[in-house]
Amino acid sequence: MIITVTLNAAIDKSLSVPNFRLGRRHRTVEQRTAAGGKGVNIARALKTLGQPVIATGFAGGPTGTRIVDQLTEESILNDFVRIREESRTNTAVYDPTNGQQTEINERGPAVSAKELELFRDKLLYLARGADMVVIAGSLPRGVDADVYAGLVRDLRKAGVLTVIDTDGEPLRHAVRAEPDVISPNVLEAEELVGHEFNDDEDRLIAVGEMVEQGAREAIMTLEAGCVACLRVDGHTQRFRVSIPPRDAVAGVGAGDAFLAGYVAARYSGKPPADCLAYGVACGAESTQHLGAGLVEPREVDRLLSEVEVQTLAASAEVG
Repeated sequence: MIITVTLNAAIDKSLSVPNFRLGRRHRTVEQRTAAGGKGVNIARALKTLGQPVIATGFAGGPTGTRIVDQLTEESILNDFVRIREESRTNTAVYDPTNGQQTEINERGPAVSAKELELFRDKLLYLARGADMVVIAGSLPRGVDADVYAGLVRDLRKAGVLTVIDTDGEPLRHAVRAEPDVISPNVLEAEELVGHEFNDDEDRLIAVGEMVEQGAREAIMTLEAGCVACLRVDGHTQRFRVSIPPRDAVAGVGAGDAFLAGYVAARYSGKPPADCLAYGVACGAESTQHLGAGLVEPREVDRLLSEVEVQTLAASAEVG
């Protein structure tokens, strides 16, 4: 079983608005509303890819009820902790005429110490039957930046593999807790390692730096692929994975689809290079849909033939 954690779950509204301009009135040509937040998006994709998954996190007020109801309608198993304050709503506006995307994310509810403790107890209970836990997304108000780090340590004691996809201080703290995998995008990775990347060589060096900071493995998602530093046969191995760019319907949630594909392949026991390739194919396919966490498995399988994986020289043996 795979568990996804979304502490700042939301209702996501995705709107397609041609010739979008600030300060003007517009009409959508397409729209979609769904339960969201990074962990929820990953759970949706995992479900579509045929993997056993349970989504958990916080849900509050009528919006929280709507999140749970929508997940149930999608046949996604879920077990959320109810909180007093209202869950958030996020809006993404995509302009199909130029490919630009504007996102407005609410900051989310405040969560009390008691509510957080209830969640921790629930997660550790669910983890008894889990092999992997994916912790993803931003934190709601009132939650300390080191909360993910604490969850990683608790889950390690339970023998569960941990995957982290967040940014800023929550990511910095989580890395020090030595999660099994982290998956930042380029901007998030630059903030974590403390410098900008000028080229592909810089990015390959950076995934190694993230491992040196504490993560057992690091994957940096790119616009059309990823670079990674993974453990293979007792050594750290760097990979460069790419796919030809595609005209996108929308790019919201491509990183979530990538991580869902990687986790699905890893859960199935595929080799590291195949896991990365499958993740890249999922991320690319997801850009053809308006809304996050949407993939078409048959199209993913077709795209796999377009993915190029370069395995670079292995480095020193790891413990």
